[in-house]
Amino acid sequence: MAASGNFAFNNPVFQEDQRRPGLTPPAAPTNYSAASHQAADLAASAQLEGMYAAPTASSVNTGRMTVEDTVLKTVILFGILLVTAVVGWVWTLSPVSVENPVPTMMPWIIGALGGFVLAMIITFTSRKKVRPGLIFAYAAFEGLFVGGISAFFEFIWPGIVMQATLATVAVVGTTLALFASGKIRASARATKIFMIALVGYMVFSLVNLVLMWTNVLPQDMMFGLHSAKIGPFPLGLVIGVLVVIMAAYSLVLDFDLVQQGARNGAPREFGWIGAFGIMVTVVWLYVEILRIIAILRGND
Repeated sequence: MAASGNFAFNNPVFQEDQRRPGLTPPAAPTNYSAASHQAADLAASAQLEGMYAAPTASSVNTGRMTVEDTVLKTVILFGILLVTAVVGWVWTLSPVSVENPVPTMMPWIIGALGGFVLAMIITFTSRKKVRPGLIFAYAAFEGLFVGGISAFFEFIWPGIVMQATLATVAVVGTTLALFASGKIRASARATKIFMIALVGYMVFSLVNLVLMWTNVLPQDMMFGLHSAKIGPFPLGLVIGVLVVIMAAYSLVLDFDLVQQGARNGAPREFGWIGAFGIMVTVVWLYVEILRIIAILRGND
């Protein structure tokens, strides 16, 4: 694929038709004698036997990005996220008492702002140099955000975090299984539709935030325009289902582009960009599912 809704992958190393540096075989001479041909065949056979006998080369051995190494990097980033999510959770609920029964939103706000700034820096500088330290910091801020928003919602709707977590794991697992089996793949047409829908959703979200911040919408509309209704259904429910489908397709693009980067022989450090992109999508998916469940439970 040439494009992804996840801007972390908008780097030439993840695009198709890239030659892997250092792996293009030299052109064969054309004026060999019969003896030279025989010697060359024997040498090639010996080399092939050695290759098959040797263990599979890892990203460390080759200095190149691999799918397995990207998976390991993704696990590391989610480990950092979980640690800081605990901090965000505790911080959010720590002020709650009889005198002050309202949890704080500071971890949520700090994590969101810090994560957004770092995501922009990582996205626009990764073409020149991959900085794992910035990606670690992003995971930490994102954990603060996820822990904060999760604790806040859990305080209002007990049990919602477990519901959202299980739903997120189910969507990610199903998407990964379908992708691994080859039953679902990204296509140019679907990606074009996805990009148009993504831009539209971003504009809608921006307008919704402005209307909420300027108090144009009623105070009882907790999620702004998402809380409006189309007949018996909240608008946020309809949009949320579409966004979950979009996020799942974004995961397909992420997996596809990680494979493409590995096929292109991208430098090993670009595995961090792949892991970063997957984290961005999974967090987006989790937050959308959290909001869908909150809207449903708020209308019970």
